[in-house]
Amino acid sequence: MHISPVRMIFFTWMALFFIRINPLLAQPNFPDDGEVFRDDVVPKIDIYIHPDTLQWIYNNPHSNIEWRASFVFDNGNIHDSIVEVGFRLRGNTSRQSAKKSFKVSFNTYQKGRKYYGLEKMNLNGEHNDPSVTRAKLCWDLARSLEIPAPRSNHVRVFINGNYFGLYLNVEHIDDEFVQSRYGTQYGNLYKCLYPADLKYLGTNPNLYKYESGGRRAYDLKTNRAYDDYTDLSEFIQILNNTPIGLLPCELERVFNVQDYIKVLAFDVFIANWDGYIYNKNNFYLYKNPESGRFEYIPYDLDNTFGVDWANIDWANRNIYYWAPSNQQSEPRPLYTRLMSVQRYKDLFSFYLNKIAQEILIQPDYYTYMDDIRDRIYPYIIDDPYYPLDYGFNTDTFLEAYDNAWGNHVKYGIKPYFTTRLNSLQQQIQLNPIYPVINYIQVEHGGVGSPVNFSLTVWDDQPEVQVWLRYRFNQSEFVTMPMTPLQNDKFEATLDGVLGQVTLRYHFQVKDASGNFIFYPCETEELYFAPLYTSGLYINEFMASNASTIFDENGEFDDWIELYNAGPEAIWLGDKYLSDKLNNPTKWQMPDHAIFPGDYLIIWADDDMEQGPFHAGFKLSADGESIGIFNNEQNNYSAIDTCTFSSQQTDVSFGRSPDGNSMWVFFDEPTPGSSNTVYTINDNMNSASGFFVYPNPAKSNIIHLPNKKSFYIYDTSGRLLIEGKGKDFIDVSTLDRGVYLLKTFENDIVKIIIQ
Repeated sequence: MHISPVRMIFFTWMALFFIRINPLLAQPNFPDDGEVFRDDVVPKIDIYIHPDTLQWIYNNPHSNIEWRASFVFDNGNIHDSIVEVGFRLRGNTSRQSAKKSFKVSFNTYQKGRKYYGLEKMNLNGEHNDPSVTRAKLCWDLARSLEIPAPRSNHVRVFINGNYFGLYLNVEHIDDEFVQSRYGTQYGNLYKCLYPADLKYLGTNPNLYKYESGGRRAYDLKTNRAYDDYTDLSEFIQILNNTPIGLLPCELERVFNVQDYIKVLAFDVFIANWDGYIYNKNNFYLYKNPESGRFEYIPYDLDNTFGVDWANIDWANRNIYYWAPSNQQSEPRPLYTRLMSVQRYKDLFSFYLNKIAQEILIQPDYYTYMDDIRDRIYPYIIDDPYYPLDYGFNTDTFLEAYDNAWGNHVKYGIKPYFTTRLNSLQQQIQLNPIYPVINYIQVEHGGVGSPVNFSLTVWDDQPEVQVWLRYRFNQSEFVTMPMTPLQNDKFEATLDGVLGQVTLRYHFQVKDASGNFIFYPCETEELYFAPLYTSGLYINEFMASNASTIFDENGEFDDWIELYNAGPEAIWLGDKYLSDKLNNPTKWQMPDHAIFPGDYLIIWADDDMEQGPFHAGFKLSADGESIGIFNNEQNNYSAIDTCTFSSQQTDVSFGRSPDGNSMWVFFDEPTPGSSNTVYTINDNMNSASGFFVYPNPAKSNIIHLPNKKSFYIYDTSGRLLIEGKGKDFIDVSTLDRGVYLLKTFENDIVKIIIQ
């Protein structure tokens, strides 16, 4: 296709240094509360919705239709209004209660919209809990234990100006949540509800797609277009069928056991019977693509701290026999099989004791509870829905922290703590634990660069020794002491690796009790080779597509054109495309081959559910990077990368000609076809006779022959100066060098500042 004119950018294609991070168990992040989850105040949320629509919602409590509404948030510091949000009921038993729970969706009617990084907001009525505080205490405790858990705070909810009561705003667990905690959102996220017991059903992944109550027990929330349960099936098979003696080595390959045991202790202490261990309910599993391991995320913690519907005294229940007693009919392999491994059982006991000794027996913990009670009490007084389900009143609320209400509330919160602490001291079996190795990262920049290893080690002993054990190819293993740092962290560095080699490594730790452990059981491998090159190129892209080309769904998404300049077909299925050069595996490309001389369009829309050619990221028109990366066997080495500056709408940036090192802007883009262009005369004037003077310029002013609208770019394509209706240009802010001037009429001229 013949395109004229274009903006010619003499862009030097450079091999960019990047750091490859191989996380075995990536350390989660813990975002601060921000404005939305501030809990030093009780923010006000207003929902405005048509009264007939609100009545329909209440008449159809099991509907998940998200109706149009307006949303206002005010915490005293910010006051934000958002139109056209989605609004519906949420929850399970609360749909039948008088005090409903609500979901607000910011991206239902405006795709991609977020409010302070949130796509959804869960407003829970907490109708079972007279204190309206149990879930809040649990989520705060989880975060203090560094368990990746939702943020939460109390809010006042008004609908159409009417006060609907005090609610708990709980962060929604979705792709945004896992991105903020694990630094990636492209793995499979399963919402696991009753009867999700993790029982082995067979090797066919589709067996785990069974439904209960009209929805899947293991409901895949991301990557739905692929609907691939292979990873879940593999995890469940290993969990159930591996001999106990081999379970630690096999399970830790696919599941973050170390962090889950902490959750296990947390669930038992707070009496979360409505989670996995007892009720096979209310948890998420996230397959972290960075580590290759599943992460366990707790969910829905209102039935805790002595709330009971099964006539069980949870405060005194034996911590080592917490699951249902009949394991034939009610298996809970993730609890019972881990408790069958003494090392895991000892770690579980260690964490339970840590919760009791370091957190809950501290006097300020009860002060913290009282502060919450005093802060929310004024909004209980006028809550019109608080009394309706169980006859609660203000006295009920004030007594809920210190006394049992009766019926399903068998304990006040503080008496539950006291009873659980006392029974725990009688039941717990404390043994020296094996060192806990976690959060391993290996960083390197490819052949010739150093390899940096870091990890954390926790133990019940004050001192541990840590070694890196490694070898190249088939040489003898070398043992290197690792250097202790702050916060239980250790590190070691190997000098630059040269040539084509395989590095095998693992770690060994010994504590003062003599407990000795290798981790992982089998050595990990890194393969180093000279940079892999092929005829595969990023040939053209558009970071702001308003009207140029639409996808199969009629959407004008960002796009990236790949081109095969080589003599043979190139299979993409083992390669990756990313907009982050330090995260090469962000999106694995589809099972597709590009034949010699052919092109392929990838839609960069962060909407993989739309099909295999839709990448898991978007492009930023403000400028960023794009990279094609090789497979794991080739160390995820860069095949082709590009770093670009700000882009204009419906103007593409591409190679000229195809596969060349020179990049140009295309005012008439060429997606899926050849990038053939007219060149610019090296003389200063354009083919149409347009010119500027003086050129080269030694003064601060360049003159145009008549008034023009114009743009001046540097040679990386960055817009520096924009003018409208002028016959001169002030270039005093430009450094010496070569620039490109383009007029509104598409005249282009090269200017030189001396």
